[in-house]
Amino acid sequence: MRNKEEIREHIRKNYTEIALKGTESDCCSGGCSCSESPTNIHDISVKLGYSKDDLANMPIEANMGLGCGNPIAIASLMEGDTVLDLGSGGGFDCFLAREKVGETGTVIGVDMTPDMIKLARKNATKTGYSNVEFRLGEIEHLPVADSSVDVIISNCVINLSLDKEKVFKDAYRVLKPGGRLSISDVVATAQLPQQIKDDLALLAGCVSGAEYYEDLKRMIEQAGFRDISLTPKDNSKEIINSWSPDHHLEDYVASFIIEAVKR
Repeated sequence: MRNKEEIREHIRKNYTEIALKGTESDCCSGGCSCSESPTNIHDISVKLGYSKDDLANMPIEANMGLGCGNPIAIASLMEGDTVLDLGSGGGFDCFLAREKVGETGTVIGVDMTPDMIKLARKNATKTGYSNVEFRLGEIEHLPVADSSVDVIISNCVINLSLDKEKVFKDAYRVLKPGGRLSISDVVATAQLPQQIKDDLALLAGCVSGAEYYEDLKRMIEQAGFRDISLTPKDNSKEIINSWSPDHHLEDYVASFIIEAVKR
């Protein structure tokens, strides 16, 4: 049986390969998964909930079609907010957040993959934003000060964590009182078959690590959050099915919008 560090290293290696290949690769498909067929990143992004305006004027390498929704659409970001993105990848959601928070705001992206951080920093240079930064770290142990963040966003990343309780506890730590979670993620709606749980490709593809929604809500509550809401996206089945049509993954998992507020 694989230990947690072996699984974590597999996930890191998977996203290192994506970062190194960037948008020139044929591997990036909707969600966190990768397929061998070429995909249209623009169409995938629209399906996930991004607008044409969101996609305009962004560094092309920032948007790799990874995700299961659009956390910016639900975050209600305001001028001057400090925003933290868990699993920031190439920086796409961070740059969209920066457009909302303006010159007086701050956006921090955290990712455990060094090559993703390198790519995101390169993309940040292209944007010219001076108030977007990227930090190497694990989302269970955030390199962020206590009570310093207004809004935490994340797009299809927490399901990859091997200790989700720690993720929510540390998210609570770094949020200011009244700060909030605005997250898109994959959540289990039924018991996952063992063959799916044991599939490392589906784990790195944001499926095998999905937590059952009632258990996930309990974790968020125990971390101290209130006003918790877990809502499946209207087109969740379309999104999930597109990742691996032959597996019928939409029978077991769904793309959810997750919101909560720090007490």
